[in-house]
Amino acid sequence: MSAHPVSPAPVAGAVLDLVDRTRIGLLQACHAETADERFRLAHLAALRAAAAVLAADARRNPRSGPRNVWAVLPGVAPELAEWAQFFEGTARRRALVEQGTVLMPTREADDLVRQVEAFLELVLVHLGLPMGESFTACVAPTSTAG
Repeated sequence: MSAHPVSPAPVAGAVLDLVDRTRIGLLQACHAETADERFRLAHLAALRAAAAVLAADARRNPRSGPRNVWAVLPGVAPELAEWAQFFEGTARRRALVEQGTVLMPTREADDLVRQVEAFLELVLVHLGLPMGESFTACVAPTSTAG
C-alpha cells in the first residue's frame, strides 16, 4: 500500500489568514490611541476569529442562509453560541460608537480586548491551533478617559 500525500483543505490558507488577521487586529487594538478605536479594532478582530471558524467548516455554503456571522456561528460551533450572542451585542454598540452617538469608556474598550482574546483562544482550540502570546499585557493607555 503506497502513501499518497494529502493536500491541505482548500480553506486552510483562508483560515490561517483570518487567524493571523485576528491576532494583528488585537495587537492594533492594544496600541490604539483612543478607546473608540480600541473597541472598534477589537470587535473587528472578533469578527475575523468567527469568520475563521466558518471558513473551516467545509459543509457550509458561503452563499446560502444568513450572512450575519454571529447568526451562523452557533450552528457551526455550538460551544461558541454564547460568544456569538455577546458579540452581536457589541456589534450594536460598535455601530453607535461609529455613528458618534456613544463615547466609548476606556474600561469597556479594554474589557473587550480581553474578551476577544478569550474568544480567540476558544476559536483556536476549535480549529486545533496553538494560542501563542497574550495580547492584553501590551495594552497601551488611551487618550480617552473612561
